Amino acid sequence: MPDILQDLGYVALGSRLKRLAERLQADAAHIFEQNCFVTQPSHFPLLAALDRYGPLTVSEAVSALGVSQPAVTRSLVGLVDMGLAETTVSEIDRRQKSISLTTEGAEAVARMKRDVWPHVARAAEELAAGPDTSLLDQIARIETAFDEKSLSERATDGHAIVEFSDDLADTFCTINEEWISEMFTLEATDREILSHPRELIVDKGGAVLFVSTGGLGIVGTCALIPMGDGRFELTKMGVLKSARGRKSGEFLLAAALGRARQMEMASLYLLTNRKCAAAIHLYEKLGFTHDPDILDSHGKRYERCDVAMSYPVAQVPSGETAPIA
Repeated sequence: MPDILQDLGYVALGSRLKRLAERLQADAAHIFEQNCFVTQPSHFPLLAALDRYGPLTVSEAVSALGVSQPAVTRSLVGLVDMGLAETTVSEIDRRQKSISLTTEGAEAVARMKRDVWPHVARAAEELAAGPDTSLLDQIARIETAFDEKSLSERATDGHAIVEFSDDLADTFCTINEEWISEMFTLEATDREILSHPRELIVDKGGAVLFVSTGGLGIVGTCALIPMGDGRFELTKMGVLKSARGRKSGEFLLAAALGRARQMEMASLYLLTNRKCAAAIHLYEKLGFTHDPDILDSHGKRYERCDVAMSYPVAQVPSGETAPIA
């Protein structure tokens, strides 16, 4: 049968958007369930607001979310019942209650931001991708894309980039220890960087990125570490052995190079070993070239280093992406 809401055009816009929202939220609920979260999509806005802004009164939450007070209250009751939020008397106005995340709630949101939100965002962006057109045509295109492949399927089929947070420091260490120990011996420089990623990389203006693969969670990582005078080293890039063959490393490297082009750096290089043939092939594929001068000047940083490569970061316009196919 023909789609009556589509045929009615703008007169049915509200009903059609509601239908689309229900499809999106139903799939989002399925994704949360797959990841062992008891929350529903309706709880998401309040959780996100409390995570971003900290404790809020009900009226502040209403203002931040742009919804009615009963809607905030319903979400609040659900989160309190699940032990994810709590209310206390506001220190500013004792006539009002302040809402905040519990320890369990903060931990749950941290896991959501790491394991779920990046994949849902990527899947929703994929559904909405397309040329600019009228609103109704855009909705029809999203609905068609939804029919072809649901949000849930898209979220569990592909990769997403996760930013560094302190709770991922151990993951950064574990992934790198696995591949280094498999092929080489952990050196003092390795141990120092792996033990202090925030202090030695992030706080100095560098970046630590992770790749999360649908259904497996975080499987790989790499770092852009500042070495002084605008020089950066791409280092500590690895993918768990159990996740190899999914092109997670290629996705991660392309994202790292995209980040590099957004940063203020004069040069980018990496140090490796000829035993890492697959990795070297990937570096070459995405634009790195062998650089004997870098090997001479920086190769002694690691005993295992016998290959050095550089990337023409200054020659690639910001916003462009490296080819990955």
